[in-house]
Amino acid sequence: MRDDGHDRPTSVDPPGAGQDAPWLHGTWRVVRCDGAPLADGMQGPPWLTFDGDGMVFGHAGVNRVRGTWRLDGTALTFGPVVATLMAGPPGATATERTVLGVLQDGGQVTSEPDTFTLRTPGGRVLELVRAPDVPAQE
Repeated sequence: MRDDGHDRPTSVDPPGAGQDAPWLHGTWRVVRCDGAPLADGMQGPPWLTFDGDGMVFGHAGVNRVRGTWRLDGTALTFGPVVATLMAGPPGATATERTVLGVLQDGGQVTSEPDTFTLRTPGGRVLELVRAPDVPAQE
């Protein structure tokens, strides 16, 4: 995370840039984790913003996250993903563990207009919908 509190990544040209997946660029809101609705008690749903330069950043349920991403065909992988270390209520923390687990494992993408599903090799699933860009959180 940057020292000024903004979660927008500062790297200029990370490895794994996703120039070949413009449909994925932008902000996506997580609507279901492992087939279940999101937990109560979150300050807002988890969201991820995929930049065209191969960077991903967002909110996992309790903490801000950032890292790198790459899409090869339908295989979406993530480079190192870092998160802030704030505590949260149990339900939000459980949702966040699912989101972070999926980001760690990566997986296969199934997409439709304005929605996509990411399924890990171990069977974890995130369902996401296109969202308006989310401003950097201060």
